[in-house]
Amino acid sequence: MKDAHMPINIAIVGVGNCASSLVQGLTHYAGRNDATGLMHHSLAGYRPDDIRVVAAWDIDARKVGRDVAQAIFALPNCTAVFAPEVPDTGAVVRMGRVLDGVAEHMADYPEARTFLPADEPEPTRDEVVAALRDARVDVLMNYLPVGSQKATEFYAECALEAGVAFVNNIPVFIASDPAWAERFEKAGVPIIGDDIKAQLGATIVHRVLTDLFHKRGVKLCRTYQLNTGGNTDFLNMANHKRLEKKKISKTEAVQSVAADRIADENIHVGPSDYVAWQNDNKVCFLRMEGELFGGVPMNLELRLSVEDSPNSAGVAIDMIRCAAIARDRGLAGPVLAPAAYFCKHPPEQMTDDEAYEAVEAFIAEGLPVAASLS
Repeated sequence: MKDAHMPINIAIVGVGNCASSLVQGLTHYAGRNDATGLMHHSLAGYRPDDIRVVAAWDIDARKVGRDVAQAIFALPNCTAVFAPEVPDTGAVVRMGRVLDGVAEHMADYPEARTFLPADEPEPTRDEVVAALRDARVDVLMNYLPVGSQKATEFYAECALEAGVAFVNNIPVFIASDPAWAERFEKAGVPIIGDDIKAQLGATIVHRVLTDLFHKRGVKLCRTYQLNTGGNTDFLNMANHKRLEKKKISKTEAVQSVAADRIADENIHVGPSDYVAWQNDNKVCFLRMEGELFGGVPMNLELRLSVEDSPNSAGVAIDMIRCAAIARDRGLAGPVLAPAAYFCKHPPEQMTDDEAYEAVEAFIAEGLPVAASLS
């Protein structure tokens, strides 16, 4: 295994709110022994301190050409600032490929709320691959907007050619697509995805309650999950054509833990509306209707309010470290246990209890006995 004191070099595609929370978090946890907010403080010897941002791409004029440490606070980012003094990373945000990363309707909104594509030459695949190699990137983080199929495939190709582990945080199916999975396996490159599952967000809460219904013998008859928010992610998803795979990802995450598959007309899971003043706050309205003993009806309603992007950042830190140790161990293709625990649409769905046990076993694999028991 790579020396745990050596850094994990990461590159970021899409310097939006999620990237902002991740980079702020690396500063927040630097030098701390307090693990509050982290699922693992040390993961196979790697700590958050070991992660370094060495390259980044974005298409917004307010971010391109700036150090990542400044770009994460540029508009239209609107997430919570919990680490205002982020030191310069030395990584300057490069102009990225636009492709399908910017939905047409985004041009109809105020500049402070939407993307402003920079008037800069877009990079070729060879240029991105060269930059990944020159920066000695270990893990490439995909934070592109939902619906960016072509753009995600472009950067996945770059990761394959550069031999860089790929973490796919969005609901474009790469790790869970058999053809792509085979390509990563043949190239000897690990991939974790697809679609990051927040630390305590709508999907994980919905899954846990669905599993609880199953374990307690309650028939789940109907359910919905309605989400509102005011960040660029919700604005981007106002175009419902970009939502197809997001809805599949979120719906299958719930269906996979139900006792019996719920009829399509009786389950609705997905983003519902853009409310600008909410900014990065996401509100989930959850309803579950079921039948108890004797067929007696019951229902449950829940309202969950979370800051959306910090809710995913701790999970991202674990995904980075799992991708790094997969690379250290010479693994290739989809890394199943971390994907099942950290993602909504992994190649192999598991219950959350099963996924937790699997990822802990994955982390402990290859460690000295004393370390794996500590």
